[in-house]
Amino acid sequence: MAEKKAAKSISVVAQSDAPKLSKAQKAFNGLIKDIEAKRAALRAWEQAKVSYQAKYTQNLLPLEQRFAQLRLKMVHSLDLAWSQTGLTRSEKTAISRLVSDIAIVMLVENGDQADLKAIYNKHSGADFDAEMADEDDALKELSDFLFGSDEDNDDEDFDAPDERPSRSQKTSEKEEDGRPAREGAAFEENLQAEPQKSPTQLAAEKRAKAGQEQLRQSIREVYRKLVVALHPDLESDPQERQRKTELMQRVNAAYNQKNLLLLLELQLELEHIDQHDINNISEDRLKHYNKILREQVGELNSELAEIEDGFRSMWDLAPFGRLTPDTVMRQLTGAVAELRRNVREIENDLRIVGDIRVLKMWLKGSRRRR
Repeated sequence: MAEKKAAKSISVVAQSDAPKLSKAQKAFNGLIKDIEAKRAALRAWEQAKVSYQAKYTQNLLPLEQRFAQLRLKMVHSLDLAWSQTGLTRSEKTAISRLVSDIAIVMLVENGDQADLKAIYNKHSGADFDAEMADEDDALKELSDFLFGSDEDNDDEDFDAPDERPSRSQKTSEKEEDGRPAREGAAFEENLQAEPQKSPTQLAAEKRAKAGQEQLRQSIREVYRKLVVALHPDLESDPQERQRKTELMQRVNAAYNQKNLLLLLELQLELEHIDQHDINNISEDRLKHYNKILREQVGELNSELAEIEDGFRSMWDLAPFGRLTPDTVMRQLTGAVAELRRNVREIENDLRIVGDIRVLKMWLKGSRRRR
């Protein structure tokens, strides 16, 4: 909500005395543009969550339920037609194949259904439970081959010799070595201690800490200027105090998130800085700002990836391929259209199944399509 109130955009603009932007200025503009695009993507995802839920509930879910009912009715209708006279052996075989194809999908999707399982077993010539058990065994064998079985791991743990010497062994070794116990303990402590860092490593760590402190200081300076201008305790007018209180909440939230861009936008919105100030940010300050903005880009990328993964998991979408708010809505629209066609087709097929003469012609066409 806070970001929507900022009407102006932050960017460095080339000036007459400096018609070309520096490398740091170009990077600053590019990072801000990237952040704004990712903000827009996050807002689009929030809207897509609501729209997807509504469309799924109102359009797709009723079609899925209707299609499941029609498929079950088709299985029973074909099973009934199979038992009637007037069908050749090949036609009965074709019916059994259709029944098996539909029933196996429904059993896998919807779980154990005794009547459906009996029909599948009858027409497939197999046993559904046995087939599932075989598949489970095959998957377990593959998993054991790739990752090793639990039994193998247990055996390894059980048979592995304990290479750690006992307390009595340690004492004996120390006595044989002629070293006092205290000296041996100190030696072991030295072995376990962290290795000493070189002067180069220590200097690098010191520079990194100093760099992080400069970044924090850059954000802190912007924050302090806003706090001084907006602190509600310094305001006597009740309405103005309320306005500044709300603004301070936005400032504190941006500071806690290390959101430099939002702090700069608040400065611009409140007219505490103008385009001239932005154009004249020093090169050193821009370098610090760019580091902070790059971190912000990384955080936004992580947030977008988390939303995308959560959306895939929640709606059981394919784990591969790029997903955007536009693509998920298009996919849902396509799924609704396809399911509508499937419902119409199965409704037409059900009307055919009841007439043996028409059913025989339909089976003939079905074999051609296969």
